[in-house]
Amino acid sequence: MNLPDGPLIVQSDRTVLLEVAHPLAEDARHDLSVFAELERAPEHIHTYRITRLGLWNARAAGHSAEDMIATLTRYSRFAIPQSVSVDMVETVGRYGRLVIDRADDGVLTLTATDAAVLAEISRGRKVAGLLFEKRGPHTYVIQPWARGQLKQELLKLGWPAEDLAGYTPGTPHAIDLDETGWALRDYQNKAVANFFEHGSGVVVLPCGAGKTLVGAGAMAVAKTTTLILVTNTVSARQWRSELLKRTSLTEDEIGEYSGQVKQVRPVTIATYQILTARRQGEYTHLALLDALDWGLVIYDEVHLLPAPVFKLTAELQARRRLGLTATLVREDGREGDVFSLIGPKRFDAPWKEIEAQGFISPASCYEVRIDLPEQERLEYAASADDERYRLAATAPAKLGVVRQLVKRHEGERILVIGQYLDQIDELAEALHAPKLTGATSIDERERLYQEFRDGITKVLVVSKVANFSVDLPEATVAIQVSGSFGSRQEEAQRLGRLLRPKESGLPANFYTLVARDTVDQDFAQNRQRFLAEQGYSYTILDTDDLDAVAA
Repeated sequence: MNLPDGPLIVQSDRTVLLEVAHPLAEDARHDLSVFAELERAPEHIHTYRITRLGLWNARAAGHSAEDMIATLTRYSRFAIPQSVSVDMVETVGRYGRLVIDRADDGVLTLTATDAAVLAEISRGRKVAGLLFEKRGPHTYVIQPWARGQLKQELLKLGWPAEDLAGYTPGTPHAIDLDETGWALRDYQNKAVANFFEHGSGVVVLPCGAGKTLVGAGAMAVAKTTTLILVTNTVSARQWRSELLKRTSLTEDEIGEYSGQVKQVRPVTIATYQILTARRQGEYTHLALLDALDWGLVIYDEVHLLPAPVFKLTAELQARRRLGLTATLVREDGREGDVFSLIGPKRFDAPWKEIEAQGFISPASCYEVRIDLPEQERLEYAASADDERYRLAATAPAKLGVVRQLVKRHEGERILVIGQYLDQIDELAEALHAPKLTGATSIDERERLYQEFRDGITKVLVVSKVANFSVDLPEATVAIQVSGSFGSRQEEAQRLGRLLRPKESGLPANFYTLVARDTVDQDFAQNRQRFLAEQGYSYTILDTDDLDAVAA
């Protein structure tokens, strides 16, 4: 039954409009995010789109078409267009009509629920080359090497295959959680259970919600040799530290495989960079994928998985694969490859839901709009398109606002984040604060991070190297001076630096400085969309408003 004054309007083009000020808006957003993607998030009306991939991810996570239509009906102001309901049922119904499995003789098979579907997909040139022979009207034998590639091609044709072919157990290795003084939270246990029910897939949790512990929990259940792929060496060492603290693993059982160290041990933590390193056109470290009989592969920050790793992952389909991320959004649009090769979404928990349970800190998000002086505005207007973002992002007028915010939050631990090295140099000098960039050595990075955690350093100026997998739980303020063209991935990571619960009890404040009437402001709309998707309000301020808000 529809609500005459419900917060949603469902349109026949599969878009859904959400009235932000409606008293049921948060409940509707929470339920809608299971299967719909936020496209636009201006002040009053947010626009969602119901996509095929969103519906299939929801189906893989256990939601039926009837559940999703019931959500729309519950909150919709008007009747759901009949074409939308029919399309949703038919789209969701495509998931599972093709199944990859193993026959009694051990060969991989593709089975369809009806012969017409099998005939349709087998006529495709790219699919036909992956099939070996036909066994009856509903089944084909698959080429033994083609499991991953077939799933990719079927998804492109609009027929996602459910993979039930099972996984190699790998070499057994004893791993137990050491839950002295702590325990996995309910949602972490559920994430692990959902993953193992299916054997592969992605767990979506906000930064600070303990994705590393989900990984450790999965390892403790699998009890097998494990390959963990991470974004950088700092992240690798933080994973190592957490595993030593939270599990029965010893230092001798955990190896690091990076640009600096090449250790292969029962649990090996490797960086994406080393796996994609090439020499004379060849990937030089592919042997790592077969160095041991891995029973589990964990992909940290799976939304950042480099394109070449997808090709490598296509060959790892017989191994359990766990993706961990705060957002399934990829700026390169390859969410379908994550779905096909790592696996569908198996579990997610909205940021606001975990915040309400006290496991991550509440955050206030602000966009501070800054007017460019007339001369800089004229220079911007006369510049080429490819120069304009840098001019807007590095506007000198931002420096005074950074000083003002640092003074306002004096005594708190503050991250000042920039994209450009000369801007970072200028900020560090003006604030008398240490800086951390890609050129900073690993040892120096770890020293600076530790001083920040210990409160010795209160203000740290960082480049994008601090976006990923860096544990700075006591940071309460982030000031984003410039970024990567409004990347939603980046917004997830940068806000995530603030969401870990604070011993100080202080709330988190996230400021983004934006040059008014420039491409800087245009790109900011992406950030607004991401934060709105996660349920966070995004307040737009003028520089004159700062004192009133901060007070």
